[in-house]
Amino acid sequence: MSDIKRSKLTGKGSLIGLVVLAGAAALLASVQAWLGIALLPGVATVEALTVTGQQITPALTLIALAALAAALVLTIAGKGFRRVIAVLIVALGGGLAYSGVQAIVNPLDGASGALEGVSGIAGDAQASLVSSLTVSAWPAVTVAVGVVLALAGVLVLLFGSAWKQGGRKYESSTESKRARAAGTATGDRISDWEALSDGDDPTDGDDDFVDGDDAIDDAIDGGGDEGLGSGPRQ
Repeated sequence: MSDIKRSKLTGKGSLIGLVVLAGAAALLASVQAWLGIALLPGVATVEALTVTGQQITPALTLIALAALAAALVLTIAGKGFRRVIAVLIVALGGGLAYSGVQAIVNPLDGASGALEGVSGIAGDAQASLVSSLTVSAWPAVTVAVGVVLALAGVLVLLFGSAWKQGGRKYESSTESKRARAAGTATGDRISDWEALSDGDDPTDGDDDFVDGDDAIDDAIDGGGDEGLGSGPRQ
């Protein structure tokens, strides 16, 4: 893979966009039907029950929202804080993946609350109420989203330190202007020293203004004297 392609894949915009997509996908998955349960006749108030991801794992929505918030913080975070956010993103991805795996491996454990709500029966006895159980594709999708989110966090941890911080362009422009101003002032001082070395006075230009002011004063004084001399003779 070329350096240009790698820089695009690990760039700030690409990784933040990946975190946003993963967070949005997790938020979508949390409200989808994960389990379809058919109950035996007469054991509950309903004969079929649909359980969403949020009912199985209430933390799913919080994890998804936290991932979106982390992506927002990454846009303005400094180099050191990016590492903290990256570790948090890895943990959030791990939480998503774990939730999906648990729903696939132990589906009844996640549906116990919903089963108790329609039957009034809790614990191991809930298994005797179930006629059939179907697991949708959403738990597997959540596992995949969790893996992607964790991978994005690892990439941020590895390459986030090379990102440019927000406002860096403005700061660089300001610094360059200051450097040019300092260079101009330094150049003027060097020119003055060179003029002195050559036997010239670098302030000759200022004397012209002084001489002009003296000429005006002399003209005024002369005019005043002539006015006094032109008075009536006795």
